Amino acid sequence: MSLPTPLPAAAYFTPALLEWYPRHRRDLPWRHTRDPYAIWLSEVILQQTRVKQGMPYYLDFVTTYPTVHDLAAAPEDEVLRHWQGLGYYSRARNMHHTAQQVVREYGGVFPGAYAELLKLRGVGQYTAAAIASFAFGEKVAVLDGNVYRVLARVFGIASDIAAPATRKEFQALADTLIPATAPAEFNQAIMEFGAIQCPPRKPDCLFCPMQHQCFAFQHGMVQELPVKSKAKASRTRYFHYLVLRYGDTVYMKKRGPKDIWQGLYDFALTETDAAELPAVALVDAVEALGGQLATNRAEEPVQALRHVLSHQKVEARFHSLWLQQPLPVSLAQAADLAAFTPSETNNLPKPVLIANFLDKPWK
Repeated sequence: MSLPTPLPAAAYFTPALLEWYPRHRRDLPWRHTRDPYAIWLSEVILQQTRVKQGMPYYLDFVTTYPTVHDLAAAPEDEVLRHWQGLGYYSRARNMHHTAQQVVREYGGVFPGAYAELLKLRGVGQYTAAAIASFAFGEKVAVLDGNVYRVLARVFGIASDIAAPATRKEFQALADTLIPATAPAEFNQAIMEFGAIQCPPRKPDCLFCPMQHQCFAFQHGMVQELPVKSKAKASRTRYFHYLVLRYGDTVYMKKRGPKDIWQGLYDFALTETDAAELPAVALVDAVEALGGQLATNRAEEPVQALRHVLSHQKVEARFHSLWLQQPLPVSLAQAADLAAFTPSETNNLPKPVLIANFLDKPWK
């Protein structure tokens, strides 16, 4: 995209932003603390998560794990269970590992500088900048989706924000704008401005304090900026779950690495290239596990659920199957399956897709 010459980093921006912030900021619990642990938790939870959705999770984590020592000592399955519903479960695993790293390598005290924070697992440039500025007052500018959008619109930057090389351009601009006297307030203000005043759709340009200086508004390009190349098209996967039941138990397994939902629990699975699974293939899959279907149970309707992830869609079919007797122990173990009662399944970390299915009453 070819644009006129962008506006310079004018002196108006920071004063206008810092005047706007006290009058419009939301009252959020992590803004009432300089505890790096609490700030870190909030930033990890709020990555790719709206404040309204993330707030209950934040409150749950700081209540369940009030210190980094508490989080580090918790079993991973328990941490994943508390995270259930937020998605991006690698963030939860990294968070757990980081807590253990802070306890093991730093005596339970978070590093107090940006450069040192970057050494923590799962802590990237944005999170390190947020902790360093909010907790320790270090002059280092944050750069997230809100900041990209505000800077691109106000200063007329047409660089593709999805391109890794673009980060340096935006970071250099943000670094010229952040004041040494109020780095935490500036970072909070520019992110809040992007969330409230200048959101992706329907920004409040009419009452914007930047209106007369904003490149995008003056040139009628609010919807064109920032420029972001389209992500790859998502693929569709077809999951056929064998919900094997015996008595008051159901067989579930813990998912392995190198795929979605690592470390979470679901059922025996057959993945196909089509939405339907032939009856003979279903029976073969059960028999391969050593299962014998109960003849005195009526066949239950197949339940269909859809789950949309960032780069793929899961079309799931749940085949509820009653067994004549428990699965042979050796074959169940070989398939990583174990029998759980309804109350036990409640305590397992599960993908939302599985949790939604299990929320239905067991027949």
